[in-house]
Amino acid sequence: MLLRFDPFRTLDRFTEPAGGLWRSSSMPMDAYRRGDEVVVHLDIPGVDPESIDLTVERNVLTVSARREWSPQEGDEVLVSERPQGSFTRQLFLGESLALEDVHAEYEQGVLTISVPVAEQAKPRRVEIGGGRPGSIEAGSQEG
Repeated sequence: MLLRFDPFRTLDRFTEPAGGLWRSSSMPMDAYRRGDEVVVHLDIPGVDPESIDLTVERNVLTVSARREWSPQEGDEVLVSERPQGSFTRQLFLGESLALEDVHAEYEQGVLTISVPVAEQAKPRRVEIGGGRPGSIEAGSQEG
């Protein structure tokens, strides 16, 4: 027989929202910038890839998914700690990202989202004009 007592987990169950929604802490996340893109990894093991929905509205990226497990007839549940049901996580993205070019992959329980940096937000070289003292040109605009 498997037994485990975690007083903090018991407290968590009392504070969980109604309806079985997962908290964002149930979906651990890493996010970083690599070159000209922002990469986000979300751990959502056991989720059917067909249940994952990824939407972008304005500068908010919303991830929603569903994980379900029901014991079969005759099963005696000893421990049930894995969150079940629907969950949603929202990421607020800066306007410097190309939200129309978001790409996502789900592999081995990890959802990886890649968001390119918008062209206008990328660093660019500023040319310094030599025609007169103090004149500076940025791209094709004169300063």
